[in-house]
Amino acid sequence: MADEQQLLSKLESIKEIRNKTVQMEKLKARLHSEFATLECEEKHLREYKQEMELLLQEKMAHVEELRLIHGDINVMENTIKQSECDLNKLLESTRRLHDEYKPLKEHVDALRAALGLRRLPELSREEERLSLDYFEKQKADWQTEPPEPPIPESLVAVAAAQQLQTARKQDARQSATTFRQQPPPMKACLSCHQQIHRNAPICPLCKAKSRSRNPKKPKRKPDE
Repeated sequence: MADEQQLLSKLESIKEIRNKTVQMEKLKARLHSEFATLECEEKHLREYKQEMELLLQEKMAHVEELRLIHGDINVMENTIKQSECDLNKLLESTRRLHDEYKPLKEHVDALRAALGLRRLPELSREEERLSLDYFEKQKADWQTEPPEPPIPESLVAVAAAQQLQTARKQDARQSATTFRQQPPPMKACLSCHQQIHRNAPICPLCKAKSRSRNPKKPKRKPDE
């Protein structure tokens, strides 16, 4: 009888060992699967970070390119303004010479007419560029600014991303400031009259039990 009980005990132990071994093998298989998934995800994460680094480098390259373009535009604008100023000075000088030439020509024409000679031809007939209308037209062309070309979408996206990032940082700072400015709800301890948290069951100073001013009412059971 004792041998049978011992045999049954061994069989139960063998059965338990088998069940635990099967369970252990299942966990081991899941563990291998999880590790494989973990390694794959780590590989993907490294690839994502490398791609993000390349994108950030491209972004900075575009930002630097945009900064250089703006610098060149500023230099060119200053150069154009200086050139327009020089042209205006030359135009005024040409106008003064034209004004000096006109009465002198009229005087010469009068002297020639007294001698029976023909009048000299007008400057505009000799050369069109010597007329004042030509210079006024040129001045209008000089002061006409060329239209600005559209900004590439990539640069627009970079600028928009920077503005969005700046706005998020400002919102985060404002939220943190607002959160810090809101004090926790407090109440006075009935024993020591010190300010404690409204939901504190015991006063941390005098260790007296604290009762809420607005205790929750017990729920009424429905009538049977």
